[in-house]
Formats: sequence, C-alpha cells, structure tokens
Amino acid sequence: MSEVVAMAGQAYMRQLQAHPLRTKAITSGVLAGCSDAVAQKISGVPKLQLRRLLLIALYGFAYAGPFGHFLHKLMDKFFKGKKGKETTAKKVLVEQLTASPWNNMMFMMYFGLVVEGRPFGQVKNKVKKDYASVQLTAWRFWPIVSWINYEYMPLQLRVLFHSFVASCWAVFLNLKAARSIANTKKA
Repeated sequence: MSEVVAMAGQAYMRQLQAHPLRTKAITSGVLAGCSDAVAQKISGVPKLQLRRLLLIALYGFAYAGPFGHFLHKLMDKFFKGKKGKETTAKKVLVEQLTASPWNNMMFMMYFGLVVEGRPFGQVKNKVKKDYASVQLTAWRFWPIVSWINYEYMPLQLRVLFHSFVASCWAVFLNLKAARSIANTKKA
C-alpha cells in the first residue's frame, strides 16, 4: 500500500512540474467537491445534491485553484529573495488584507448567485448582513494557515496545502451550521 501511495505522490509531483496550473486547478476542484459531499452528509441532507457538489467543484477548479496559483507566484515575485520570519509575516499580512477579503466576497457571491440560484438583491443583502462576521472569523483562523504555508511549504505545494485546509474548514463550518440549526430547532 505504501508503494502505491509513493507512486501516486511521485506521479502527482510530475504533473505539478509539467502542468502546474492545470494540476492545481484539478486538485482544488476535487478537494472542494469532496469537502462539499462530506459537508452535505454532516448537515443531514438525505440525498447528495449532485448539482451543488459539481458547482462547488467548479468553483475550486475555475477560480480557487488558479487564483491560488497566481497569488503565490505573485507573492514570491513581490518578496523575491527575501526570507525569514519578518518576510513571512509580511506575506501573511498582505494576503490577509487583500486576497482573504476578496476570496470571501467572491465565494459568498458565487454561492448565493450560482449554487443557490438566488436573485442578486437577496445575495447582496445576505453579503451585507454576514460579510463582516465571515471575514472576522476568517482572520481568526487563516493567518495561522498562511504562516505555515509561507514558512514551511514549497511554492509548488502551497495551493494544495491551502485547498486541503480549505476543505477541512468547509466541513467544520457546515458541522457548526448543522449544530446551530439543530440547537435552534430544540429551543
């Protein structure tokens, strides 16, 4: 079994070297789809909503993976040759003040408009109501992830690491939402 895992890891790294953008996009899409499947099951959905899963996977493939690919390339160019904890802190700060708010806004809009199919006015109101809370929650968690990513992950694995953690984060948020809904029904 460990030989199979090692071979799969080597094949993945070859694809990452030969086709970095494509590999990161596919990886992000697969992880996003898998996390949505788990999240749906945790939230108590009796039958897997395939359309939703595919739309979340599409978001990972078409947006999150490519965005992460170019973000990390840009950050490495911007901080070219600079190393150390101070540089890592600056990268985290730049990411958290630019990419994090943007990505949260993009996901909230995509989820409301595309996944849920709600009208723009409703989505806009939901974003107005929930965005600050979402962003403040993100700032409690994601700077740690970003620190680990910039400090310990090689450039080619940063999108994979981020996508994996994002998948776990999505499952956690859905579990929290499911518990919140269950507690509301009990009260």
